[in-house]
Amino acid sequence: MSSPDQLSLKQRVLNAGAWRLAGYVLSQALRFGSNLLMTRLLVPEMFGVMAIAMLVVVGLTMFSDVGLKQSIVQSKRGHDPHFLNTAWVIQILRGVTLWAIAVCIALLLFLANSVGLVPKDSVYANPSLPYVIAILSVIALIGGLQSTKIYEASRNILLGPVTKIELVAQIIGLLCMIGWVFIDRSIWALVGGTVCSAVVTSAMSHTWLPGVANRWQWDRSAARHIVHFGKWILVSSILGFLVNNGDRLLLGGLISPDLLGVYVIAFSIYNAVEQIVSKLIGDIIYPALGEVTRERPEDLKTTYYRFFAVTASFVYFCAAILMVSGHALIELLYDPRYEQAGWMLQFLAARLLTTPYYVTAMCFLSLGFSMLFSHLIAIRVVTLFLLVPLGFHFLGIHGALAGIVISSFSSLPTIIIFMIKHQMFNLRKELLPLLAGLAGILLAEGFNLAVGH
Repeated sequence: MSSPDQLSLKQRVLNAGAWRLAGYVLSQALRFGSNLLMTRLLVPEMFGVMAIAMLVVVGLTMFSDVGLKQSIVQSKRGHDPHFLNTAWVIQILRGVTLWAIAVCIALLLFLANSVGLVPKDSVYANPSLPYVIAILSVIALIGGLQSTKIYEASRNILLGPVTKIELVAQIIGLLCMIGWVFIDRSIWALVGGTVCSAVVTSAMSHTWLPGVANRWQWDRSAARHIVHFGKWILVSSILGFLVNNGDRLLLGGLISPDLLGVYVIAFSIYNAVEQIVSKLIGDIIYPALGEVTRERPEDLKTTYYRFFAVTASFVYFCAAILMVSGHALIELLYDPRYEQAGWMLQFLAARLLTTPYYVTAMCFLSLGFSMLFSHLIAIRVVTLFLLVPLGFHFLGIHGALAGIVISSFSSLPTIIIFMIKHQMFNLRKELLPLLAGLAGILLAEGFNLAVGH
């Protein structure tokens, strides 16, 4: 493998982008195929319960995120074994703590259900939920042991081996899930596959990647740097969890497990597009912007708009297709139990229109404005947790989804104002990618005609 010093930034970005795009397309194809199979073998209720259980585990992870990856990417000591090993020790201690907290949450939920403190018709009242949370909590322990070699690869924008690990882990997890479901058609098939995938990822991170082999080591100066840099990352992660997962947290207490399961199907299709963009931005664009900021700050605006143009064109194209053809797509792929996922997908697709501005947020983060990043997410969190309950109260599930969509747009005025203030705004380059959205509309209308919708 070529070292980062032997490859230009452009070469590394293109190579990493190709790996990430190809890997994610294959990953989503595998996930989508297994999803179609599972929806025919399992009832919608199981997807609703699994979604809430995973939110608990993911939420605890993000509520304790001190920015280990960001620290390694940003710091000049990002290749120092003392720095990396200290980060690894912090990660292990964090994993043990998260596992203990998750088990306590499962126990408290079990006790709350036993004494009737949970609304009977909500997902939180499902009797299997506490047990699912307790078993899934081992993912935190497994993730804590994952090698920092993955973060080194991200710093160097050399992501081919990381993508291979993710695909292998996903395939093994899916095989475990499918094998289990043919023996026992229960939610434990979903749980078993998820845990299996986490074990494979953690093990392969130590054996398949080049970099520093982790060992137990503590460096006070490294720990201070990580904590100092990560304090606003921690705030951003907490708020990011709430803004990215608050929809399902809120809906879990407002609607039935079956309806939440239907929503999760719509969300999974929307999320397939959102996640590929987020991964490309977080794994490739952010490190690239960070390198330009460190070495050629005068080129930052030009580099930013190159990334924005590509990202926005792809996102607007996909958003237009899902907004126009979401209902037809669900009818074509799923059985009548999931029919309502059609209009839900069309609602959610509108959120994609704000995704390109994650590039903007990463640009400001590379400049050191981590506090602004937290403020942007805080605006969305407040809007989400205000509008979803209000929307549900007045208009039911339609009003709740309208609140989810509106919350995604709430931080855009602040972003644009900050861009203008720092002379980063170019209206022509902001509007040009909208042409891709028009192409998406035309393609979607053709698809609707072809399937007779």
